Formats: sequence, structure tokens, C-alpha cells
Amino acid sequence: MIDPEALITLFKNTRSLTEEICSHLKTEDYVVQPIVDVSPPKWHLGHTTWFFETFVLQENLTGYEAYDPRYAYVFNSYYETAGDKVIRSDRGNLSRPTVSEVYDFRKHVTEKMLDLLENNELSEEVKKVIELGCHHEKQHQELLLTDIKYILGNNPLHPVYREGFREYKTEDLPQEWIEIPEGIYEIGHSNKEDFSYDNELGRHKVFLNPYKISNKLVTNKEYLEFMEAGGYEQVLLWHAEAWDWIHENEITAPQYWYKVNDSWQQYTLAGLKDLDPEAPVTHLSYYEAFAFAQWKGLRLPTEFEWETAQERFDWGQRWEWTESAYSPYPNYTKPPGTLGEYNGKFMVNQKVLRGCSVATSPNHTRPTYRNFFHPHLRWQFTGLRLAK
Repeated sequence: MIDPEALITLFKNTRSLTEEICSHLKTEDYVVQPIVDVSPPKWHLGHTTWFFETFVLQENLTGYEAYDPRYAYVFNSYYETAGDKVIRSDRGNLSRPTVSEVYDFRKHVTEKMLDLLENNELSEEVKKVIELGCHHEKQHQELLLTDIKYILGNNPLHPVYREGFREYKTEDLPQEWIEIPEGIYEIGHSNKEDFSYDNELGRHKVFLNPYKISNKLVTNKEYLEFMEAGGYEQVLLWHAEAWDWIHENEITAPQYWYKVNDSWQQYTLAGLKDLDPEAPVTHLSYYEAFAFAQWKGLRLPTEFEWETAQERFDWGQRWEWTESAYSPYPNYTKPPGTLGEYNGKFMVNQKVLRGCSVATSPNHTRPTYRNFFHPHLRWQFTGLRLAK
């Protein structure tokens, strides 16, 4: 059972952290959408608020009426059964509602949510939807940071988001290969008392051949060696689709790397910095992670190999690409209703990433967490760990 007081604390902390993340922005930053995969910060603020209004308040708070019925069209994301919506690529074209109006909307919904939480006896089903809403907003907190980085990192002035923001720590330990014996292992979330997403459920057994997995993430220095050896020019290292992608987009280095006076620099949320060779490489696509592993004569782990071995290495700085396609576990079923659109309908043409990143919000990851992206995307803090 979900403790009501703990749920109130989770809700308050989640809502305040979103606004703290945005507190470092200028008003002009809130509206920019450079590419379709990046949403304006203002939209994230509104969308996470729309979620609570639509799926909690309108269903459970007696007499509640939508703050502005037009906002549903503006702030719906991909919930087809929740109504029409602005197409994703047009989110940056919306100068209205204004930033201050969106904050007014947030304030209104937050107050109504606290009224519902503090003054009503809620069913476990409703509490689970509120808990899901909080973790949904935590996902958007990470997206906010990575979208803000893309917005600012593609500005020719390379503005600083926040001084002192640390994007990594070096893994100061010798390279080792962790050996995992052949066997049958259990995969998936098992504790029904703890929060998890539906795509983690359906705990099941998998057979794994013996394998070895690195105790360290691949570093900038290692990736630079790949680049200097002509890795982006060796067709046999790349999938055919990836080869087309790097040429059509003129990809020759990880995202946010810049060659300045014969030295590499990297844009970070703390501004443009000299590239640290010992930092874990980040902002790689699956295509690049795969090609690097091929060049090393190694491979990426499957998500099952990663989950089985994760207790034996440190993780949490980078989302780690795996060789697993994003697909349902045995006996997976979508939740009923509109919230059934949350994960299941995306289980096609995507790769699984495991772990979390420096942008992931507190208390929002587990060894069983399954992130997923299309193979070409790299605006998240994505890196890799090798296996053999």
C-alpha cells in the first residue's frame, strides 16, 4: 500500500524540483525548439501539469473544471485517446500561453492536487496514478536538462546553464572484465511494493551463455583513439543504416564535441570546457556505440547481461546502450485505458538503454529500469560499456 504522507512528500518534492531546474533559464530559453526531439521547457512545465489535471483531478476531485480547456490541445503529448493535440514539431511555435501563464497553471493544479491529497481518502488505484504522475514528471525533469543542453549547446554563444554543474566523475580504477558464468537468471522487477513501470514487469528467466563485461564505461580517450584511427571512415564497422546516417548528417564526432585550435572541447551545462580524456564518453548514438565496439573486436551487452551483472560494477553516470531491441517481456499486458499508451505502443524499432545518467532525477532508477530510444538519437547522456 502507498503511504499517503509519503505520496504527498513525493508530489511536493517533484513539483518543486521541476521549477528549480527551470529557475536558471531566461524567459527566451523557455520557448525554443531546435529539433523535433527537443521540446521547449515551457511545454514540459505545461505537459506535466496537464497530466495531473487530466488523469487525476478531472477524474477524482468533485466539481473540478479544467483550468483552461484549450490547454489540453497544447499540452497533450502522444495520448491519442485523450484527444487532439498540437503536433510535436510545432511545440516551439507557441508563444502563448506565456511562460507566466504556464506557471499560473502549474500553481493552480498543484494547489488542487494538494487539496485532493490532504483532504480525501484515496483508493490505491488513484494513489498509483498520482505516483505514476510524479515519476512521469521525473522523466520530464531529465528531458528538461537534456533539452536545455541542446537548446543552449546549439547556440553559437555556448551559454552556461549553471556554473558548477558536474556532468561526470572519472572512474579511477583499473580496467577489469567481470566474468559471469553460464546459467539461468531472473530478469525484471519483482517487488510489488516499490514503484516500477509496466515495461519492467513480467519477471522471467533467461538463459545466458558465459560472458565478460567491463567494470568501466568507455572514456573520451578511448573514443578519440577510434576517431583518430578513422573509425568514422571504415564502412565495415557500421550498420548500413548507420553508414547512411553519418554521411547524411556529416557526423564525425560525439555530439557537443568541437575542435578549437587543434584541441577538442566539449559543451557542458557549465559551458564550453576542454575535453577530459578520462571522462566517460557521452552523447553517442547506438550506431556509434556499436561501431566502436566492432572496432575494439568486442560488443555491447544485452540488457539481460547488463541486469545480471550490474551489482558488480558502478553505474549511473550514463545511459548505457545495449544490444537488445525494446520488446515486451513474457505475459506483458498494457494497463487499461489511456495510460496503457504510456510504454507499450513504443515497443518497435528502438534499442534498450540501462542504468541512468547524471541528469536523472533522485529516486528514479532501478536495476530493472528499461529506457529506450531510436538508434540515431544522442541528445541524452548516452554512453557504453563493453562486453565479450
